[in-house]
Amino acid sequence: MPVSVAPSRDGIVHCRCFVIPEYVRTFVWIASYRPFGAHRISVSEEGAFSSSFGMNIMISAPELSHRASLMPASPIRKLVPLGDAAKQRGIHVYHLNIGQPDIDTPVEFFDAVQSFKEKVIAYGNSQGIRLFIESLQEYYDTLSIPLLYDDIVITTGGSEAILFALMAAAEPGDEVLVFEPFYTNYNGFAIMAGVTLVPVATQAEDGFHLPSREEIEKHITPRTRAIIICNPNNPTGTVLGEKELHDVRDLALRHNLYVLADEVYREFVYEGTATSVLQIEGLEQHAVVMDSLSKRYSLCGGRMGSVISRNRAFMEVMLRFGQARLCTATLEQVGSAALVASGAKYFDPMIREYRQRRDATYEELQNIPDMLCRKPNGAFYIMAQFPVSDIEDFAAWMLTDFSDNNETTMIAPGPGFYATPGRGLNEARLAYVLNAPECRRAVELLARGIEQYNSVHRKD
Repeated sequence: MPVSVAPSRDGIVHCRCFVIPEYVRTFVWIASYRPFGAHRISVSEEGAFSSSFGMNIMISAPELSHRASLMPASPIRKLVPLGDAAKQRGIHVYHLNIGQPDIDTPVEFFDAVQSFKEKVIAYGNSQGIRLFIESLQEYYDTLSIPLLYDDIVITTGGSEAILFALMAAAEPGDEVLVFEPFYTNYNGFAIMAGVTLVPVATQAEDGFHLPSREEIEKHITPRTRAIIICNPNNPTGTVLGEKELHDVRDLALRHNLYVLADEVYREFVYEGTATSVLQIEGLEQHAVVMDSLSKRYSLCGGRMGSVISRNRAFMEVMLRFGQARLCTATLEQVGSAALVASGAKYFDPMIREYRQRRDATYEELQNIPDMLCRKPNGAFYIMAQFPVSDIEDFAAWMLTDFSDNNETTMIAPGPGFYATPGRGLNEARLAYVLNAPECRRAVELLARGIEQYNSVHRKD
């Protein structure tokens, strides 16, 4: 193990080295420290170093990668320490900050896992187990989307599906268009893939629908490789119409781009329908769907997702990426296959429940003076403009300084859903994942908090 040392005026030897704990020996010889010749350095089990000439040695850690320095913290989760501290003070926190459904996971999942008879949980097929893939083929058949077996690769959640798709569609340094506000973790996935996200603005006043085809095209450059859409949308709840999808298709064909479609919230539509890019004529070689069972079956911790495309070369790369991480979890796939095979009986009552929650949340928001939001048609989020000057400070203040009858509300501040600096400063995403009365109470607390916050922070 090469080690270099250099004396300093304070008598401490500073040294740089790479230490692999399981291979560190008791003694390491240094031959390059000429003033004293070779010296023996003892290494303790804990990694502390001392030298035979009586000097302490300070080890400087290796530098992190540039990618590591760019990786953002999750704006959805970064307020969690403040929320936990509030709970320790005895305050009940209503969580509108994260899209964690509270509806029970269907019993079919647990029954299938408990019925698993194999004595060894062995490595599975890198593409996914046949039982699960065939259940997904049948599910898509019910949507009038016929798929071949090899059009599907199972992933560890929708997150891995997005990362795989970005890495296959674009080289490091290439660009991918994304409509903002967008699912905040796209930022992290893009950094991991070395891809540059190019934001295309949508507006709250328009219900966050896509801008014109001409406006989108202004952002396309020779480095553009793909367009990401999320339909229904997280964080806005917007459901894209046929014209919007056709505009995206026309641009993709004109510039030979992939359309990477996040369709995780497909069933969560309260008015109208959501059209899949797999149903858009002309996109057979350009459309890639990134899907997940997390929200559809209240299975967030199951981490079951998929990448779907009719582009054979693209799917061969998906399989090779899958081979590099060996396989996804076997038991979760067994349970998920049973869920999907159970059909749509779970969806109708779930959608009725979420429609009630949406309506309750939206109605209460409308009672707040100067609050701007449009009634979303899908997913289970509302992106709202708050009558506060600094949403980050307000969101933290709600957890540190505010309570009403020992209750408060946690929200997800807007700036984390944008790539453009300065946008979202007074916006927040609200996830209506609580029952309707709790959603109403949570927004009522926000209303009282806004009034108190603005009285304290009013500018004279």
